[in-house]
Amino acid sequence: MIHVAIIGQGLVALHFEVGLEKLKNNEIPDYGVPLRNWLPYKYDDIEIVASYDVDESKVGKTVYELAKRDYPGNHIPGSLKDIVVSRGIHLNSMKGLPFKARGREEDKGIEAAINELVDEWRSLNIDVLINIMTTEPVEPVGNAGEIERRALNGDLTASQTYAYAATLYSAKYRPVAFVNAIPSPIANDPGFIKLCSERRCVVFGDDGSTGATPFTADLLEHMYERNRKVIDIAQFNIGGNTDFLALNLPERNIMKKKTKSAIVEDILGYDAPNYIRPTGYLEPLGDKKFVAMIVEYYSFGEFKDEFYVVMRINDSPALAGLLVDLSRIGRIALDRQAYGSIYEVNAFYMKRPGPPGSKAVSKYHAFQGLLNWLGISDPRMQQARR
Repeated sequence: MIHVAIIGQGLVALHFEVGLEKLKNNEIPDYGVPLRNWLPYKYDDIEIVASYDVDESKVGKTVYELAKRDYPGNHIPGSLKDIVVSRGIHLNSMKGLPFKARGREEDKGIEAAINELVDEWRSLNIDVLINIMTTEPVEPVGNAGEIERRALNGDLTASQTYAYAATLYSAKYRPVAFVNAIPSPIANDPGFIKLCSERRCVVFGDDGSTGATPFTADLLEHMYERNRKVIDIAQFNIGGNTDFLALNLPERNIMKKKTKSAIVEDILGYDAPNYIRPTGYLEPLGDKKFVAMIVEYYSFGEFKDEFYVVMRINDSPALAGLLVDLSRIGRIALDRQAYGSIYEVNAFYMKRPGPPGSKAVSKYHAFQGLLNWLGISDPRMQQARR
């Protein structure tokens, strides 16, 4: 079994939890799970055993209750009654948002809260921790010793503190994989990479690549391969879920801008002028965000062409499908003792792939690299060789 704990019981978590149980029960097809049934670990091998949040409206409730309240669909699997949302670490991660939040560190201090979490994970035999909390304003620390000092003083953000706790757990009890699906620089922080490498921890990150970003990456690869000169790129997203509400705050939005716009120079080889970021919150849109993009470029003879893209994308399910893969790949990495961060995994699943200094590539090329790392073949290639 792969024992999974969720950090951040929001809509992504609900789609992952409900969808996974429905996959196990053969109630839905596995669309949106890139590696399908190709891996040695199957959907039935994944068991979500814990969830953490600081929203007072969620702490103490079962995932089943929250799904009944918030999940936009019918038939909630009864097995979700077994998962009760525990109080997590806050450290002002919800500051500025209209939610009543409280972290366990507010009662007992941050060091005791970290140690308590680590002991809970030990009792549950956690293999994979998935961080899908709300986007935070945060910068990399860079030094392993400084990370430890600041963590124990409560001077890191919540996501950084969870990542530090993961390294403690892996050093004291058993190796663990930390999936950082938000923009906080964990897999891109040299200090965390050093801690993870030394303490038998795997870290995937940063910022799950869903929706428009992987689409943009492959369009830019097309421009590069055809030697078309990109003049400028404008792309904006508007949504109505909690993450878009948080991204209304400039200090949080800047984190998304960094992970989204980094792909341009990495893929094209030059930094075309671009504006690629979430641009607004409109509550009636809910989780189905609106995306618009225009790319201007020069073709042969310096004739200027352009293309326009308009999309509506269900935001949370897109990331939830990737988490089904990342849970299983996390366990594979642990089996291989591949501690630290794994570029071949991050390049496909993340907007800003770690370790530090890594380049974003088109998702087509990243997919081939991922399959090579896993040692599996695309069935289309097998058919082509016959």
